[in-house]
Amino acid sequence: MDTYSPSRKDARPRMVVGITGASGSILGLRMLAALRALEIESHLVITRAGRLTLHYETGLKPADVAKMADVVHSIDDVGACISSGSYQTLGMVVVPCSMKSLAGIVTGVTDNLLLRAADVVLKERRRLVLVARESPLHLGHLRNMVAATEMGAIVVPPVLAFYNKPETIDDLLDHITGRILDLFGFDTGRVRRWKDDSVA
Repeated sequence: MDTYSPSRKDARPRMVVGITGASGSILGLRMLAALRALEIESHLVITRAGRLTLHYETGLKPADVAKMADVVHSIDDVGACISSGSYQTLGMVVVPCSMKSLAGIVTGVTDNLLLRAADVVLKERRRLVLVARESPLHLGHLRNMVAATEMGAIVVPPVLAFYNKPETIDDLLDHITGRILDLFGFDTGRVRRWKDDSVA
């Protein structure tokens, strides 16, 4: 059987990665790279708008991005393995998460695989992290974030940190990616963490 179980020494843990059409697609790519470095099997699903934004922001084609994941699922394949709760995963991160996808998750609309996979993670009480990307926020956005939190998801806007003294954009991206993976119990080794002596 191909199902992940902690008792199987030869099995890698699995994580679902969703990329939507919100700006910040580089964060999704960084997540895939980090999972590969941690030897976590990545299952990728990208919305149609996500494909457009990825190409616009990075110049990459879907085939280029597919090489970064272990398994790639079509957004229309609602019968894929990650659409079933019996298929074991550590959870899912939607990075970046558009307000449209956030609304779909909150309302239980599962008309594509990304939304269905997120719904499965919630119903199975696994960890769902939504890297919500929008600014400024109106009341509907905020209410959806509250609803998602009440349902068990964790909303993680990609907020910049400066106590780690970043010098490059890569430093900022590494910090955000690392802090997201902290929520799953994984240390990328690229997060400069707060220390007692950080403040004189």
